[in-house]
Amino acid sequence: MAATDVISIALERNWSMVDNAIQSLSDEALTRQPNDQSNSAAWLLWHMNRVVDNMIQTRLQSQQQLWVSGGWHQKFGMSDDQADFGMGWSAEQVAAWQAPAREVLFGYYEAAKASAREYLSSLNDAELDGSVVIPPTNESRGVSDLLGVLVYDNVVHGGQIAYLRGYYGGMGWQR
Repeated sequence: MAATDVISIALERNWSMVDNAIQSLSDEALTRQPNDQSNSAAWLLWHMNRVVDNMIQTRLQSQQQLWVSGGWHQKFGMSDDQADFGMGWSAEQVAAWQAPAREVLFGYYEAAKASAREYLSSLNDAELDGSVVIPPTNESRGVSDLLGVLVYDNVVHGGQIAYLRGYYGGMGWQR
């Protein structure tokens, strides 16, 4: 088994859990914040995809993010700032965020997954052991380290989305 297979398996299992959770959430439940200090499932999904997009496109491939190249920022009614993916947002910023229509939110999710799958399927073990230079700081980071961060972030936020599904809808979120 190639090392990238382990990464792909972890991401696919998480995405399957998220798929099951979001498909059964109503629009109201998807966008509801459980309290004023917490994120909605929609915001978590947006943020999770922004992290995937940033990590795969910008950090690992030095390419423009799908956020801009696919016009997703326009579909979300947001800035094309590729560095803005929700990290460090205040409670007020999260509360003011407006979720787009389901098809836009889920469309970006599918695009981010497809991009990650394509990148991982093209990556060999030697490249996985390599490093990349991340602008603007020109910091060198290991490819496997960055992919570890990506898996961690996806599992954390995927679990939060699944938890919110259970919180709003009861048992049965995972088939």
